[in-house]
Amino acid sequence: MRTLIASGSPLEPQIGFSRAVRVGNMLAVAGTAPIAPDGSVAAPGDVYGQTRRCLEIIATAISDAGLGLGDVIRTRIMLTDIGTWREAARAHGESFSEIRPACTFVEVARFIDPGWLVEVEADCVVQERAAQGSEV
Repeated sequence: MRTLIASGSPLEPQIGFSRAVRVGNMLAVAGTAPIAPDGSVAAPGDVYGQTRRCLEIIATAISDAGLGLGDVIRTRIMLTDIGTWREAARAHGESFSEIRPACTFVEVARFIDPGWLVEVEADCVVQERAAQGSEV
């Protein structure tokens, strides 16, 4: 079964994409930009703040799909200036220091909105939960 997870972004129907798509035990979260609740750019000029916002949006999508951050197995962080990777890494580490998914940082030329300094993607696998709890 294919489940589409929407975030309410006006770009979703325009572009024809979903914030996340779950098929079986896999969940893919699309490139997530630092969009504030009012539609503006979150944390203008601040890679750390923008990365945190991207991760908040991703966490909501993952939760909406019935999963948690512990199900994340891979993240991709795309930056317009790779020299700022440590700022993005700090925000990533705050969410994933215990989970430690595979992670890739890449530099890109630009994003749809020139105010976006970062986008983040995530892939998840629903893990079988042990009767006593779950492993990270």
